[in-house]
Amino acid sequence: MANLEKETHKDGRVTWCLTSKLPWYDKNGNIVGTFGISRDCTELVLLQQRLAYEEQLLRTLLDNVPDSIYFKDRESRFVRVSRSKEEKEIRRCPKVRALAAQRTNTPPDQEPPYVPGILVGLTDFDLIDEESARAAYEDEQRIIATGEPIIGKVEKQEHPDGSVTWSITTKVPWRDADGNIIGIVGISKDITRLKEAEQELEKVHKQLVEASRWAGMAEVATDVLHNVGNVLTSVNISCALVAERVQQMDLSNLARIPELISQNMGRLDEFFASDPKGRRIPEYLVAVARTFAEQKEFIQKELARLRQYIDHIKEIVAMQQNYAKVAGVIEKIDVTQLIDDALRVNEAALQRHDVKVVREIEPGIPEILVDKHKVLQILVNLIRNAKYALSESGKSERLLTIRVRRVEGDNVQIQVIDNGIGIPPENLTKIFSHGFTTKKDGHGFGLHSSALAARDMGGTLVAWSDGPGKGATFTLTLPMQPPKR
Repeated sequence: MANLEKETHKDGRVTWCLTSKLPWYDKNGNIVGTFGISRDCTELVLLQQRLAYEEQLLRTLLDNVPDSIYFKDRESRFVRVSRSKEEKEIRRCPKVRALAAQRTNTPPDQEPPYVPGILVGLTDFDLIDEESARAAYEDEQRIIATGEPIIGKVEKQEHPDGSVTWSITTKVPWRDADGNIIGIVGISKDITRLKEAEQELEKVHKQLVEASRWAGMAEVATDVLHNVGNVLTSVNISCALVAERVQQMDLSNLARIPELISQNMGRLDEFFASDPKGRRIPEYLVAVARTFAEQKEFIQKELARLRQYIDHIKEIVAMQQNYAKVAGVIEKIDVTQLIDDALRVNEAALQRHDVKVVREIEPGIPEILVDKHKVLQILVNLIRNAKYALSESGKSERLLTIRVRRVEGDNVQIQVIDNGIGIPPENLTKIFSHGFTTKKDGHGFGLHSSALAARDMGGTLVAWSDGPGKGATFTLTLPMQPPKR
């Protein structure tokens, strides 16, 4: 029998050999010694160790990553699957659950335990609805035939238990040592919660869009001119921040403390005083309490902001229900008339602050095809901001200039220019950001929503200032024809 032997040499080298040793007989049959044959197999052993290491890496990945990872053969049958996917299928697929119960002799009224390799040999047709399985199978067969991977495909799956999940999936060809395609490797990340949140947000957005159809010019006159969609963006950001913080709250170690205390019941004094794990518990609890306090403070602040955003939405919806004019309609408008309307909305405030208005309108400006309520919202907001900049400047001459001209590319440019407090250079890139404001009672919605509205109409809204005390210029550029959707 051959034995595998490890040899450590004087120079520190380690080699391996496969050795066979047999008795050496004389002519009379007496054993006079031994003889042996040793064959160096160091490379083979090192290769086996390397393969074992690679197997350990793969097993660690498959056992611990929450995403679904799977290898399939050329017939799209599962060959190797991550633990997370197998556990999910045991829970939600009756066929897999029955198979697991059979292999573990689990009674029908109990949930079967995890069974490694439970999906090997099965296909998607055993796990999900026919349509989803057929689509996945065709994708995989196309990969096997062409070698072209599928990257980041969003997929919907309906499961036998009635649940519906969404995932973002990447599938690549699985090749052997000679480069031949022998199947596919896939990884799917569950994005069901994200899709549900998007669908709910879309539902709310549609409801608010329907309500906004009743908004008209009186909406502008009430000075509540903020875009509902942008407020919803603020709600979404706050919800995402809160959800992220909640997700970061790892309670896995905290859950082990009762178990440790239970295991050391009767010797808690000694456990907390001498045992390394016990001595760390108070320190850990203090750290957890501090973290909880910080997270609570952050979440409370975000929820307070969220309440403000929701209150703002309520105000807009309540206001919109009082008017019958339809918003969101693309129509031809006279830019000069629209500017007059915007100035009229702000007329009382401009007069109260002694602001002189100058119109510089290029002759022959044609009518443009646009959503006039969005344009009016932008202009009213820009004029109101200019009035604020002028009133804060302390200057005796407060000048507001409205300049309109036609620019190249069949665009119309509207500029709102003031000689007010100006804008510091570092703020020129911030003023259109969500929530940014320099006003004491500002909310940071106005310019942000105006920039988004301009972009939605295929235009742009930019700002320029030579610095503090030197006024500011806001330039709205709009196409004469709306962009094609």
